[in-house]
Amino acid sequence: MKVIVLSSGGVDSTTALAMAVKKYGNENVISLSVFYGQKHDREMQAAENVAKYYGTEHIKMDMSPIFDYSDCSLLSHSQREIPKESYADQIKKTKGAPVSTYVPFRNGLFLSAAACAALSKGCSEIYYGAHSDDSAGNAYPDCSPEFNEAMNKAIYEGSGKQLVIKAPFVNMNKADVVKIGLDMGVPYELTWSCYEGGDKPCGMCGTCIDRRAAFEKNGAKDPLEEIV
Repeated sequence: MKVIVLSSGGVDSTTALAMAVKKYGNENVISLSVFYGQKHDREMQAAENVAKYYGTEHIKMDMSPIFDYSDCSLLSHSQREIPKESYADQIKKTKGAPVSTYVPFRNGLFLSAAACAALSKGCSEIYYGAHSDDSAGNAYPDCSPEFNEAMNKAIYEGSGKQLVIKAPFVNMNKADVVKIGLDMGVPYELTWSCYEGGDKPCGMCGTCIDRRAAFEKNGAKDPLEEIV
């Protein structure tokens, strides 16, 4: 069986890639990374380094024109500042709406693109690293179990029942994901999570805060803290 893994170069997708390689062998795993117009290319660099580490084929797509109309704070054409606070604090201000770093329906678009690539490459499964912390409070609604179930059904039916989605962390939190990755020896030093694109993580954006907490809950130190 061949599988395709959506790889952002971050903790969650890299752990999902490691799981797929462990289960199927690197020769049967394809890493897919998508550029969507973000303010930096550190994620794409990390995804490429991770693919090289695991020896998987790596496909890169540019879907940035689709997001030309979005004012998401992650996008290069947006003038909005990326919030420097936890997701919990951001959600209090949004009153149930997604946070400003939510890229409109991104996972839906990425999974659809992955389905096309997967069918073209003879894959039977799509892996992606959505987890419960991201969907909490509706911060990123396209990471929820309900969204995953709906997309899985759509892709299964739309592919002629040839293709399914695997979201192994959808009912786990980020600390659970990190525990799995630490047990497998995932090279987290190669990953990048920060929404800023500097030489080192900012340590203050929502994803930096979540990442640090996930390692701390496992009694471990994030290897990227050494460059902070």
